[in-house]
Amino acid sequence: MDNKQTLVIGSTVVDVLLSVPVIPRRGDDVNIISSECRLGGCAYNVYKTLKLMDSPALLCSPLGKGLYGSIAKQLLEKEGLKPFVSLETENGCCYCLVEPGGERSFLSHHGAEYLFSRSWMDELDFSRAGSVFICGLEVEDKDGEEIIDFVFEKPDLELYFAPGPRIAKIQTERMERLLGRRDSKGNGPFLHLNELETFQYSGKDSLEDGAKFLQAKTGNSLVITLGEKGCYYLSDKGSGYVPPFPARVLDTVGAGDAHCGPIIACLKKGMNLEEACKKANRIGAAVTEIQCSVLDRLPPNL
Repeated sequence: MDNKQTLVIGSTVVDVLLSVPVIPRRGDDVNIISSECRLGGCAYNVYKTLKLMDSPALLCSPLGKGLYGSIAKQLLEKEGLKPFVSLETENGCCYCLVEPGGERSFLSHHGAEYLFSRSWMDELDFSRAGSVFICGLEVEDKDGEEIIDFVFEKPDLELYFAPGPRIAKIQTERMERLLGRRDSKGNGPFLHLNELETFQYSGKDSLEDGAKFLQAKTGNSLVITLGEKGCYYLSDKGSGYVPPFPARVLDTVGAGDAHCGPIIACLKKGMNLEEACKKANRIGAAVTEIQCSVLDRLPPNL
């Protein structure tokens, strides 16, 4: 049982969710079905699932100015949270187009929420921290080197890394450096990614070969989500497919993050990786069943 904090580094962003009958083509005029603003971002979503599972965590997410910065601040305050650091730069937002059936497409405007400085972490009590989560979106962005330098400066922290949908766009040098990072126990980053991301980065023809390719670079376990097919895991103790938890999918926004957080929480509680995947599949499925889901709307006792 690991009772130390996970430092969750990355974005807290306002998601503008637009339910649409179809993704517009050039020149189209499409009437939306519904709209809603909510807090999102990979870091925020992972943090929320960690807290949902009573796993200690600290959200290390900057907050900027402007319309979306004000909205984000108000929504954070409603949850009793303060910005980790406040910046003069404007916050961006993410427009999420959600089609019938739950598939989503993103239009992202990056702002203050994707910035990072190692100096922000100087006042933290690292004796309370045991691991750190980072996302590929921030690694790709302008301050990505700062994030990488930080995790190299703190080898006592286990590293969880979700490369994300732009995995093929992350600078090669940054990816290679991150995948080669080893903590004080000799472990590389624990990877959490999806099937498409695995094929894009590995260039392999089968999921198993792609997973082995990645594990050879990290020397650590990994989990690959497979949507309605569940997920696949690979560790030094074995591998396997974990079947999905049945769901009536309405909205897949944040489902990957809601799968990643429980993996971290379960492993810190001493579960094996297969057990962690079963729990993560259940929570990920629950998220997809709620239109414009936020984690506070999830049913208890998942």
